[in-house]
Amino acid sequence: MKIQKYISAVLVVCVLLTSCKTESKKTDAPKVELAANTQKVSLNISGMTCEIGCAKTIQSKLSKKAGVLEAKVVFKDSIANIEYDANKTSKKDLIAFVDGIADGGLYKASECAKKAHICKENCKKECDTKSKKTCSTECKKECCIKETEKKA
Repeated sequence: MKIQKYISAVLVVCVLLTSCKTESKKTDAPKVELAANTQKVSLNISGMTCEIGCAKTIQSKLSKKAGVLEAKVVFKDSIANIEYDANKTSKKDLIAFVDGIADGGLYKASECAKKAHICKENCKKECDTKSKKTCSTECKKECCIKETEKKA
């Protein structure tokens, strides 16, 4: 009779020890993430005085902002080219963010007119290659003024 008690006590202990294992239950609901609504915007930024202190600082802070996929600030043209997820941020948010850098009083951002921006890029390429034939008159003035200032 004692042997039966010992065997049953050992069995109860074994059952308790094996049943007390804690397993992590996977109750995490699957995360539903919207597909990125990638958009691009170019911002004119006034108030930049140097390439490393201003342009790189703005670029660095923009790159870290939620929703920004890529940011490139060109000091020479005072332009920030930003690729962002429209589901997470907007043009207005980006402009306000740039305006708020350095305690909000140093930089002023505004949306770049797309045609003017493309013209500037094309004109820059044409000025670099010294073939200004296809550049519009207005754009020629902008890039040629910069080129003559460099030469002087």
